[in-house]
Amino acid sequence: MQFIDLGAQRERIRDRLKAAIDRVVDDGRYILGPEVTEFENKLAAYVGTKHVVACANGTDALLLPLFAAGIGPGDAVFVPSFTFAATAEVVALAKAEPVFVDVEPETYNIDIASLEAAIAMIKKEGRLKPRAIIPVDLFGLAANYEAIMAIANREGLIVIEDAAQSMGGSLDGTMCGAFGHVGSTSFYPAKPLGCYGDGGAMFTNDDALAEKLRSFAFHGKGETQYDNVRVGINSRLDTLQAAILIEKLAILEDEMVARQAVAKRYAEGLGDIVKAARNLDGSRSAWAQYAIETPKRDGLKAHLGEKGIPSVIYYVKPLHAQVAYRDYPRTPTGLAVSEDLPKRILCLPMHPYLSEADQDRIIETIRNYIGSNSAHVAAA
Repeated sequence: MQFIDLGAQRERIRDRLKAAIDRVVDDGRYILGPEVTEFENKLAAYVGTKHVVACANGTDALLLPLFAAGIGPGDAVFVPSFTFAATAEVVALAKAEPVFVDVEPETYNIDIASLEAAIAMIKKEGRLKPRAIIPVDLFGLAANYEAIMAIANREGLIVIEDAAQSMGGSLDGTMCGAFGHVGSTSFYPAKPLGCYGDGGAMFTNDDALAEKLRSFAFHGKGETQYDNVRVGINSRLDTLQAAILIEKLAILEDEMVARQAVAKRYAEGLGDIVKAARNLDGSRSAWAQYAIETPKRDGLKAHLGEKGIPSVIYYVKPLHAQVAYRDYPRTPTGLAVSEDLPKRILCLPMHPYLSEADQDRIIETIRNYIGSNSAHVAAA
């Protein structure tokens, strides 16, 4: 059993992938070939933004908007602590400071009250200038952008949506990637929309911002690559990866429907014995991961492993507790949820090709373990 089954997807579109790769190799335009623009245009149409700017990876997709906004030393950027390191890493790389905010216990996304407290603290201290918020659509579920944008507009902050896990997800009819002033995503192979290597993209409706992002991603180019108007980096999506992503984008919506069915089956099969993730009103998660919570997590994980069922703990430690980030500011109201989740959370196999039989075996194994241990506890 696979935690994420890329092989099943590959078999589904094998001929189309092979033809796409052969076209690029035969054409010979490996850098910024026509497939890159074609993919950008098709992804923009899918997400519903005016511009998509492809880049080399998801980390650069978060870093480049910081460069474009001129964020640097003396600036504060508010990020959730319960997420992957890249969200805070890019802030430090830009020489600004990440300010860690707690997450909501139900959605695992940035907590609005915690965010408000963190902004007020930074303003009162006066050492840093609040500049941006990077909400994460954790595990594929969109953050509370209505509340986040209201705060951002009031405080004059830039919102960079970290949609690395949420391509294909939506909230109230708006696709993930289209929220905030700029959205960022990753095409790491295990993502809902992933390539066969590294890749990333940025989304915006702002013409001037899109032009800046393209410039920073291509050595700060102006009219040509030999006209350098700013200090940039080298961050391009390879033509081969764009060709692969075109074929994967073509089946993404179909895969999203399948992911919803898998998530629904988990929620119905496990919701009475563990805390099981569900879509919230108006939302469609991309289900990059499917998370459950139980105080019996460690024993359950070991038991699943013995039965040949993979599971992963996302995340073992919140960012504010990591050696690299423990000295950065954090919200004054504490990070209790971010600190508690690593003790309880467990992610189960989740992909569009998970069979009902395999999923039922996962559910039955979990139910048997939790039920058996509950009975022992009751008997004692």
